Amino acid sequence: MLTSRLARLKYNFPLDFFHPDGHVVFSDLASARAFADRMSALRRDPVSASDLYALSLLDEAYHILLRHFYSRYTGVMARAMGMLQSDLGSKYDLTLTRFTEEFPPLSVFRGEVMAGVYLSTKVPNVGDLGHGVRAAAVEEMLLINTFNQNPAVNPYKELIDDTAISASAYPEFIKLLLDFPARQPGSGEDESSQGETLAEILTAPIKASPNSLEGQLHFVMDKWGYLLGESFSVRILRGLDYLHEEVVRQQGAIDSSQVETSIPDFTAGEYAEYEGYSTDKDWMPRLVLLAKNTYVWLDQLSKQYQHEVKTLDQVPDEKLDLLASRGFTGLWLIGLWERSRASQRIKRRMGQQDAVASAYSLHSYDIAGDLGGWEALNNLRARAWARGIRLSADMVPNHMGIDSTWVVERPDWFLSSSSSPYPSYSFKSENLSDDARVGIALEDHYYDKTDAAVVFQRRDLKTGDLRYIYHGNDGTSYPWNDTAQLDYTNPEVREAVIQVILRVARNFPVIRFDAAMTLAKKHVQRLWFPEPGAGGAIPSRSQYGMTRAEFDEKVPEEFWREVVDRIAAEVPDTLLLAEAFWLMEGYFVRTLGMHRVYNSAFMHMLRDEDNAKYRLAIKNTLEFDPQILKRYVNFMNNPDEKTAVEQFGKGAKYFGICTLLSTLPGLPMFGHGQVEGYSEKYGMEFRRPKWEETPDEGLIRGHEGRIFPLLHRRYLFADVEQFLLYDFYTPNGSVDEEVFAYSNRSNDERGLVIYHNKFADTRGWIKTSAAFIDKLSGKLLRKNLAEGMGLPRVGHVIFKDYVTQLEYIRSCRELWDKGLYMNLGAYQCHAFMDFRFVGDSEWEIICARLSGTGVPSMQDQWKELFSTFEITTEGKITPVKKRSVRKTAVKTKKAPTAAPSKKGNKTPVKSKKPKVSAKKESSKTKKADAKKGIDSKAKSDRKAISKAKPITGKKGAKGVPAKKKTVAKKSVVKPATKKKIVKKINSK
Repeated sequence: MLTSRLARLKYNFPLDFFHPDGHVVFSDLASARAFADRMSALRRDPVSASDLYALSLLDEAYHILLRHFYSRYTGVMARAMGMLQSDLGSKYDLTLTRFTEEFPPLSVFRGEVMAGVYLSTKVPNVGDLGHGVRAAAVEEMLLINTFNQNPAVNPYKELIDDTAISASAYPEFIKLLLDFPARQPGSGEDESSQGETLAEILTAPIKASPNSLEGQLHFVMDKWGYLLGESFSVRILRGLDYLHEEVVRQQGAIDSSQVETSIPDFTAGEYAEYEGYSTDKDWMPRLVLLAKNTYVWLDQLSKQYQHEVKTLDQVPDEKLDLLASRGFTGLWLIGLWERSRASQRIKRRMGQQDAVASAYSLHSYDIAGDLGGWEALNNLRARAWARGIRLSADMVPNHMGIDSTWVVERPDWFLSSSSSPYPSYSFKSENLSDDARVGIALEDHYYDKTDAAVVFQRRDLKTGDLRYIYHGNDGTSYPWNDTAQLDYTNPEVREAVIQVILRVARNFPVIRFDAAMTLAKKHVQRLWFPEPGAGGAIPSRSQYGMTRAEFDEKVPEEFWREVVDRIAAEVPDTLLLAEAFWLMEGYFVRTLGMHRVYNSAFMHMLRDEDNAKYRLAIKNTLEFDPQILKRYVNFMNNPDEKTAVEQFGKGAKYFGICTLLSTLPGLPMFGHGQVEGYSEKYGMEFRRPKWEETPDEGLIRGHEGRIFPLLHRRYLFADVEQFLLYDFYTPNGSVDEEVFAYSNRSNDERGLVIYHNKFADTRGWIKTSAAFIDKLSGKLLRKNLAEGMGLPRVGHVIFKDYVTQLEYIRSCRELWDKGLYMNLGAYQCHAFMDFRFVGDSEWEIICARLSGTGVPSMQDQWKELFSTFEITTEGKITPVKKRSVRKTAVKTKKAPTAAPSKKGNKTPVKSKKPKVSAKKESSKTKKADAKKGIDSKAKSDRKAISKAKPITGKKGAKGVPAKKKTVAKKSVVKPATKKKIVKKINSK
């Protein structure tokens, strides 16, 4: 890019910026930054280095395109210059001379040669254009005119301003040149048909994107990229990355909280995705995790129990007993490690006088001294484990505190540069290091909040070595100013981090990896070593970019896969939980082998009532691989999000979604203060709560009645082998996407959950499941509700709603044929469990009488209709069936079954019957059944019902009449006789 003589004089640019022909050549972005800073120092508005770099790339692209134009139309430049000289006469030389004086090569600018003499010089490699340096000057004049007509260049017009030559024949010169016909005699017919005029080539990018250099470069790449060559195309892609970085730096990164939650579609990713699940230990599916901000929790315990609780060993046994009684089996203690002292100093300087350091800016992986150290942890861990509670800790693998032991002793383990990435950065603020060996300085503009630098300064006070170490950053917000980013292209770093993880695993059976997705290979490269054209996530990192092949050579294996395999071999009884987003959830558990992964879609979509989207997310997962559902961590809030109360309230919607949290496959995670109904979001630097809040006793009672009983039954809901999601069909035949209905099973137990996540009423049937993949056959299957729940085809089923505490009875045949009919109000929820089967005619009467209505007790219904009782050996009162009384009081011989008569299905009782072989008897029975219309499956179900467990649904429980021998309906005991029999039984 040529710059004017006046601009060079104004800004006093060093001559080493310029090529001998007068072009500014930016070898990299650093040189463009130096050039831009020179200008910014004398301008009110700062100059963008990335814009200047893009402008120089556009200039080079034009030169390349013009070379292709000349080669297509052989001799066109020579003919054009001949035309100019003929039409302009002496003005031709005068105009070229004036232009060369105002846009001079170095020799002319330094006064070593006159412009006219320079123009007569023969320059190698331009002789093919016909007139040596004159042809080059004509080309430069054409481009200077083009840039002056380009609105996107206006902020930097003083560099290429052509006002000084406008008094010459320059305007006429340009008009004649652009009007010169492009298609000249001698061009091939095919070539001519594909060609563009000179004016079309020069103006096309401007017309495509008049106000954006970035848009113009995109246009050039899209339209003419094949002509530019691979090397220059890579430079353009890098230039586009620099422009994107500049936008991020000036405007800030994308606010991830405002990004719409996406639905996983499990399409092939950039890296190979294969099935590599880690095997669960038996306790892992039943884990229910409760998060606690450690310092805040200890302060709350001090107030609750009215004595000092400052260290981990002082946590009261009563609190641990309470957690266990509620069904929590895991306790995630946030902020256990020794924190960065620099982090605390920064926060206090910024006005947070009561702050501790951030829980994720770590000095070392030792339990904090003010929490009691390792000894206090060991005490708490033993007491918690005695109650079945496992402790969980964070591991922060991507960065350390800016004054951490590793920053002091192993600075080469961090991403850094020997020079500041932006010359405008300054590091004159206080030394944040307590270690006499190094000085640590935050970039000055952090303190007045006018900039968020991507680096901090580390100075070796002994050797004077100066490094600018990058802050931790995930590209979605500002850099984390109290952290230092580790370099995962360094194999030493990867092994050092793995050793820390192994140490943590030996002390905590559950490890949560913070921001784990940032260490997946694709994101390590995207953030820190971007491919050409893929940069811009973190300002200044595009200049360190690599191709995919170069990066794969540096990082041959996924770090997390290596971690999982090492843990499995060395500390196998450890559950690894990844905080991962960006549609990587399935990849993290299925391919990388993490035991569990965050499922933020649960919180976001259910909160926003994007019910169709969340049901689709579940359906997609079921069709791809249901095992992924089992490995999700579902939550209604987490330490980085608003509290559950703020997002879901305290009413029916909260409890409905909390029921889903407790009964969907996966790992339920409850936030700090969620059960108590606290509204304050606790920062990672909080030492104690800032709000005075008391537990909401009503909300706690709601959990005790509706949620905690479900947590104790996690074994029923945690797995996916028997999990089915159902569509809810309304009377008009459409699916109501606002209703979540699903069932699960574990051995002989069944659960069915139905929730309407909408402020509206609805009604309809649940009958058919969504499709799910059968991994053996590779086919998509569906199941009927009754089939999925393993219901018999005859008899009745009784079940209890753990939301309303009511019991219901339904006909099994109806559930097979029609499904389950439900009327649902706004945010109405049901959690049906304790399914047990009964097959007597009395229950059919009760079912018809209730007509779908729930009652507190089915036994009470029996009592109301059939008022005869007996006392069991356990002292419980249970009804005596009328047809069963005779068995209790009178010993009878079993009446053999005869084939049904043609008049009906009554089987007459015969006193004698000829003996027949078992085979003949079986044959006769089958024929008899066939006449009755009973299939073998129904008969099998009926037989199963006759042996069914008591209606309490508990194995071995008593309180329900045993199976009675069938007697003829004629043998009915008279009421008076019944009373005598019962009296006799009671006396015994």
